[in-house]
Amino acid sequence: ATAMARGKMAAGNVNPFNLSDSEDEADQRAEDGVHIEKSPSVGTQGPSSNNPFSPQADAEPPALLVSSTRTSPSVEGISVSVAAAAMTVALAETRVSVDVIAAQLIRDHYILTALEFHTELLESGRELPRLRDYFSNPGNFERQTGTPPACKEQGLGPGGPLRGGVDRAGSISTLDSLDFARYSDDGNRESDERVAVLEFELRKAKETIQALRTNLTQAAESDTQERNKNYSSHPETQEPIRPLEKRALNFLVNEYLLKNEYKLSAITFSDENDDQDFELWDDVGLNIPKPPDLLQIYRNCGSALPSPRNTVDVAVGVESGELTGNYITQKSDLLQQELEYQISLLNEEKQSLADYIKKLQRCVCVCVCVRVCLCAYVGRGWSNGSTLHYPVVHNKQSDCPSILTGMSILIPVHSHIFLSFLVHRKLSPAFQQALLSFCKMSADSRLGAEVSRIADNEESVMLMLGRCLPHIVPNVLLAKREELIPLILCTACLHPEPKERDQLLHILFNLIKRPDDEQRQMILTGCVAFARHVGPTRVEAELLPQCWEQINHKYPERRLLVAEACGALAPYLPKEIRSSLVLSMLQQMLAEDKADMVREAVVKSLAIIMGYIDDPDKYSQGFELMLLSLGDPSERVVSAIHQVFIPAFAAWTTELGNLQTTLIPSLLARIEKLLKQGEHGLDEHKLHMFLSALQSLIPPLFSVVIQNAPFTHRVNLQGDIPPIEVTRFPRPASPLQDIATIVGSRETLSALLILYDYQLEHEGTTGWDSLLWVVNQLLPQLIDIVGRINVASTTCVHEFSRFFWRLCRTFGKIFTNTKVKPQFQEILRLSEENVDALTGNGILTKATVPIYATGVLTCYNQDEDRKLLVGFLEDVMTTLSLSHAPLDSLKASFVELGANPVYHELLLTVLWYGVVHTSALVRCTAARMFELILRGMSEALIDRRVAPALITLCSGPEFSVRISTIPAFGTIMETVTQKELLERVKMQLASFLEDPQYQDQHSLHMEIIRTFGRVGPNAEPRFRDEFVLPHLHKLALGNNVQATESKRIDIATQLFEAYSALSCCCILHPTLTCVFLGVFVSVLAVGVVSAGRQLGLAFQQSDGLVPRPDTPIQLARW
Repeated sequence: ATAMARGKMAAGNVNPFNLSDSEDEADQRAEDGVHIEKSPSVGTQGPSSNNPFSPQADAEPPALLVSSTRTSPSVEGISVSVAAAAMTVALAETRVSVDVIAAQLIRDHYILTALEFHTELLESGRELPRLRDYFSNPGNFERQTGTPPACKEQGLGPGGPLRGGVDRAGSISTLDSLDFARYSDDGNRESDERVAVLEFELRKAKETIQALRTNLTQAAESDTQERNKNYSSHPETQEPIRPLEKRALNFLVNEYLLKNEYKLSAITFSDENDDQDFELWDDVGLNIPKPPDLLQIYRNCGSALPSPRNTVDVAVGVESGELTGNYITQKSDLLQQELEYQISLLNEEKQSLADYIKKLQRCVCVCVCVRVCLCAYVGRGWSNGSTLHYPVVHNKQSDCPSILTGMSILIPVHSHIFLSFLVHRKLSPAFQQALLSFCKMSADSRLGAEVSRIADNEESVMLMLGRCLPHIVPNVLLAKREELIPLILCTACLHPEPKERDQLLHILFNLIKRPDDEQRQMILTGCVAFARHVGPTRVEAELLPQCWEQINHKYPERRLLVAEACGALAPYLPKEIRSSLVLSMLQQMLAEDKADMVREAVVKSLAIIMGYIDDPDKYSQGFELMLLSLGDPSERVVSAIHQVFIPAFAAWTTELGNLQTTLIPSLLARIEKLLKQGEHGLDEHKLHMFLSALQSLIPPLFSVVIQNAPFTHRVNLQGDIPPIEVTRFPRPASPLQDIATIVGSRETLSALLILYDYQLEHEGTTGWDSLLWVVNQLLPQLIDIVGRINVASTTCVHEFSRFFWRLCRTFGKIFTNTKVKPQFQEILRLSEENVDALTGNGILTKATVPIYATGVLTCYNQDEDRKLLVGFLEDVMTTLSLSHAPLDSLKASFVELGANPVYHELLLTVLWYGVVHTSALVRCTAARMFELILRGMSEALIDRRVAPALITLCSGPEFSVRISTIPAFGTIMETVTQKELLERVKMQLASFLEDPQYQDQHSLHMEIIRTFGRVGPNAEPRFRDEFVLPHLHKLALGNNVQATESKRIDIATQLFEAYSALSCCCILHPTLTCVFLGVFVSVLAVGVVSAGRQLGLAFQQSDGLVPRPDTPIQLARW
């Protein structure tokens, strides 16, 4: 019945668009192994056609859909065909096949009906290959220029509803199925149709991809089964993981991480495998069934897991006994015929697939051959003199894809022999050789040999780099040579030949002629990386010789590189070499190198050596190196020794237990020896050198004290630990002098400080040996040294003051009040008994007073501390004044404190105490102290407090007190610019000069002349010309009538000194003549010819304004 229906349809319907395929296409189909045969029931045979409207295409059975547009048959199509056939037999004998219905709908252009029919079949699970292929082909829906005759007969021409577009079905539409949108006038009908078609094509493309996955899955599964079989037979040999296996395992691992809340790890794992979608199992590929999760696999690892492929779906139907025999027989015959037909189709498809597999196998064989030949060429190069023979693969009937078709590759095995594969040309080897000789290749030169000899493993690469780098480096720009450092170091690390490694490291140290800071840092970083990689033995044997060769290089940058390299490599050297060879190299460079930056780097490297050295015998050598560096003339070297070397050396001596027993006592002994040798002239530079070293040792000393205290076992770092006050310790010169760094952390230091203060305040120092050494040995020795230094040496006083200030600030206020101050106060008993007025050897006249005042009493600035300082200075001023003792110690205290503006108010308070004192001696002392503190004091403070105090002193009855104020008035003239204040000072000085009661005050005149000579060059020019010089002239004239010769000589001498100071000032001729004429008359009157000669020399210095008198007679005539 099916055959008759098909025959009638084929005979009764003639399609004018029946365009058959060309003969070339038919031949191509035959060549590809795709043969389309008709069913025996089809009466008409014709050429195959790609046109879906042709009767021949319509008459094809549904299973024959292996078209040229598909690369593999559809399993789903076959299964659906079998199901359709079974359904046909089961329903009715005369029922028309669905394939015939579909063909008829397509032939009559009932496209929408066919689409609805196709959709219904899909929803019921019975896909029809004909409809699927028809709607999968976009060419079936392209616009056609003509109108089919059948459409013209039906009145559906260009003016009809379809207007040259896709012919719509002419069936009657119901109200429910009517698409009103396509009959609208908005003109979007064609675009809507196109969108619908594109969506359908997209869905079909996804189905095609899924079908391809299915086919590849079968191949992968078979391969997996074979590997499993091999693994079971040979468990000791396992192949590397395949990409498919890796993706499957990655998916399971990611799923395990997410299930167990390892989200961050899952995110990181997903980022590292960004080429895989972990949300979709199908992305693993090949349509593989998802295995159980990792936990299930682990639990069932001892038992065999059931394979999903071993399970089948079972359906329950009626029993065969319930059906009649006749019905079963008829249905069985029909089912048998249909199945035989399907088997024939499957056999044809099988044959075509077998041919395609053979073709792919031949292509794989060609690829393997190419790879083998290339590997042989790369590995053997041009060295072998034999011919390599490989199987020759010929191309037959388009066995290989077009990309390989007709390709002929020649692999050179020898300089005169070539191997050809994929040969499609029959050329003689001689002809091939002659032909390829026109390719200009050079293997004779060094570079040509390197190019032709490609490395095939790591060792070959290292050998090649070792050969090429010496030729590459000289041709690289100097500014960019640091880019070669990683390459040189990597090659030097991995190269097997020691000689080549030595050459590469030599290139590294000579890479840049004069490396700058950044380039040296790159080289040092590379050296450290090299040392970490190769170990101490190779560093000693390979890197250190390079440093030794450059130790006397003419460029300081290269020597600086050596000095820095010694320190950077110290942690990676053997300890014997570190404490012998490297230490000797650095010692030599420190003593001989002339460049400051090199010696600075040497000091820092020595500090690193001291941080790693463990030979106690090297202590004396380290101490000598410290002294040598402290005496260096360069400030950079001295700064480096304090910041880096001394902290590192102190840390080592602390470990040895020599800090309190050896190091600090050695420095103190050298200071005492220096004081004994310098009774007539102290070497202040050496004193500063030793004292600064002691000052740098204060932080390590305090660390030893608190770390060896009785309370260390009670340190508790748990809970809230209060922070350390910012001003608790002096600012460290470097991080190595920070006590928190020395003890480990600020938390540890804070906990130790709390227990330290409590111990000092409540429990005492019993059993605290380290602190008792400081109290009983260090402090007394230091105070004794202080009492022996020259109080007039401002530098020594300042150095010791700073030392005691840092010592007291570091050890804390409780220690200062209970341990330091009592020892000073015991020595400085403030009474006249402690002052020897005759010899001046009392303790109050020594440097102990200023050092105690400025180094101890100024450590803390609270009210009680300031009151104690004020009281001490008042007592010292009173005691020294009443004892008629030298005031050098008090002056040193005022000079040191006056340098800091913070103490100006405090000093003025002390001086006001002296101003209002009942004793004239104390008032005189106070008046002289004003001169020492006025420099650097604000003019407002001078106007408000100093000037009234001086005027108060001048109003007193004692001439000695008034005379003592003159130097202070002179200093005000020199430092102040305020006119009102200068006028007040001018009036006061004028009263001294013009008041008759001062006419016979020789000491007052001497003090005024001395003051004018001191302040005149720096005073205001108008004040100098109109006040200073005229009054000097008056004093000179008054000196001429002085009856006492000694007084005349004193005045004349002071006038000469005053002129020597004023001679460089720009002074007018009349003024100069008036002043110095009286001076010379005074000189001649006393017969001081030598003074006249001295004055003539002064005239010569005044730019020749007045001719110099050469002889006494000329001088007298002048």
